[in-house]
Amino acid sequence: MEWLTGPFEVTFVQRALIGGLLVSAITALAGTWVVLRGMAFLGDAMSHGLLPGVAIASLLGGSLLIGAAASAVVMAAGVTVLGRTPRLSQDTGIGLLFVGMLSLGVIIVSRSQSFAVDLTGFLFGDVLAVGADDLATLAVALVLAVAVAALGHRAFLALAFDERKAHTLGLRPRVAHAVLLGLLTLAIVASFHVVGTLLVLGLLIAPPASALPWARSVPGVMAGAAVLGASATFFGLLISWHLGTAAGASIAAFAVAQFFVSRLAAGLFGRTRTADEPGPSAPDRTTSTPVRIGMGNS
Repeated sequence: MEWLTGPFEVTFVQRALIGGLLVSAITALAGTWVVLRGMAFLGDAMSHGLLPGVAIASLLGGSLLIGAAASAVVMAAGVTVLGRTPRLSQDTGIGLLFVGMLSLGVIIVSRSQSFAVDLTGFLFGDVLAVGADDLATLAVALVLAVAVAALGHRAFLALAFDERKAHTLGLRPRVAHAVLLGLLTLAIVASFHVVGTLLVLGLLIAPPASALPWARSVPGVMAGAAVLGASATFFGLLISWHLGTAAGASIAAFAVAQFFVSRLAAGLFGRTRTADEPGPSAPDRTTSTPVRIGMGNS
């Protein structure tokens, strides 16, 4: 069993594992709503839209976390404003912001002498370089994410079904959507500087999508996503150690592989059909199959 436990006897791999577990828990909380509401493109845009703030902070020698947070606020505000623009679909507005922010970030980074290194670090991170300060930041972010997810659960759930229903229940869907954007922003900003935007996006989408066919409630999806994200972190680091591959990319690839295995198994065991399960359905926009997340089950 040395091949299984040996890598995790090394201190920096232990820190990478702990960091990955914290990121998995944070992204499970936000990613579940991203998948249920069909916001994967928004998550992609938000994660890559951090680049201008990160680039400016890097060139000025400031905090990358603050720079990322500033860019995230701009992206979230832009998405909100363009989402209310008549005759402009939300996807179009998000796409324009995505390309614009990413292009601006690349232009700024290109002024740096270490252009390739900076951009590679932004996209892929360096999970094996996680330090004690990074772990503390992730722990605080997890506590905040749990608080937001718990307090906003009822509003998020109603919003996932029908915005008009949320209005009827007096849950202020616009405010709920803004808070949900805040939760997504928190997950991305807290995690990207440790594991890079590609790994954040992978853990944000793949584990919840993998857990979706097997869960009977939204908390069940979140718990399953956290477990799958943790397993992807463990086995991704293990693969990286033994095969000499990039750690972050190995984790993300394992998470995506879990999704395809889950969907294949769901098809074989008939988990994609839940017509006889109780409770109202909300559309799972990652597939054409309804997912049952009844208010009473949550």
